[in-house]
Amino acid sequence: MHHFKPQGICAVGIDFEIMDGKVADVKFTGGCDGNHKGLNALIKGMDVNEAIERLRGITCGPRNTSCPDQLSKALEAYVNGQV
Repeated sequence: MHHFKPQGICAVGIDFEIMDGKVADVKFTGGCDGNHKGLNALIKGMDVNEAIERLRGITCGPRNTSCPDQLSKALEAYVNGQV
């Protein structure tokens, strides 16, 4: 499992696992539990780069980021060897 500390969202942590270049599991700490479970179910098994492309730039209300956007940042950090 890899850990990422998101910024600008209700969740305080994102833990994720990548297997063979695909998203295997995602768990958020804090925030909207149902939305996070749904997000995990939707991207499980998806190629990491595809997940990044689909999630990047999604906003939440007046915020310039969201849980999906922060997850894309976590996955980008993984791809770049930063987590």
